[in-house]
Amino acid sequence: MKWEALKKGRSFLQPKVGGKLMRDPCVVRAEDGTFHMVWTTSWGDQGIGTAKSKDLINWSEQKFVPVMKHEPKARNSWAPELTWDPTTKKFHIYWASTIPGRFPETERRGDNGYNHRMYATTTTDFQEFSETQLFYEPGFNVIDSTIIHEGGRFVMILKDETRHPPAKNLRVATAPKMSGLWTIAEEAFTPEGLWVEGPSLLKVGDWWHVYFDCYNKKRFGAMRTKDFQSWEDISEQIAFPQDIRHGTAFEVDREIVDALKAHQSD
Repeated sequence: MKWEALKKGRSFLQPKVGGKLMRDPCVVRAEDGTFHMVWTTSWGDQGIGTAKSKDLINWSEQKFVPVMKHEPKARNSWAPELTWDPTTKKFHIYWASTIPGRFPETERRGDNGYNHRMYATTTTDFQEFSETQLFYEPGFNVIDSTIIHEGGRFVMILKDETRHPPAKNLRVATAPKMSGLWTIAEEAFTPEGLWVEGPSLLKVGDWWHVYFDCYNKKRFGAMRTKDFQSWEDISEQIAFPQDIRHGTAFEVDREIVDALKAHQSD
């Protein structure tokens, strides 16, 4: 509930690939203990960044993966996320891209001509990647999807990015497997009228916490649930450092936290 910035808020890793931006970092720990990270490298790149680490301090050489290079008109590759699929033993990487001319029925409902859908690739080793596929087309402008495997099903939290008329909220979709078919809840679970994005999931006891950026209010919010149907707003109970925006909440061993804190003076 109470989050502190390590290293006095300074970066542990500087971006070196693509447009040299490091936004929307998503971190997932593999079965062998390796942390894999993906991120947005630019507002307009046709690829994403990847790197790995054993301790969150020492990182591998950063790699730029041109996931949308096959679509020369693609405007972006935003907010990539990672999910380990225990059934296929593969990592799924998925992100939002706009390709002008695709999905014309919603082209005028976004901001500045953006009309996103979710695209994806899979990998087992972060060296070889499958051919990019359209991953999720809910019939509206969608970004910032994040997926967990829970109770024999997959649960996706996603942002409805529709601007005209405004949505800008978070919704839930579920599927029996990563490839679908996804069933989406009719209503948003975030407070009405609040523009939010960048969700991250963390399980605490029996509760799933969903943290998100209330970007028009310049603060973080959070909801919690046990079943992804009934929700409780716990925004007033959480505390985040200033200037923290999109990120990933994940659990690590105590010795890793201690090492990160010891590294603060470096």
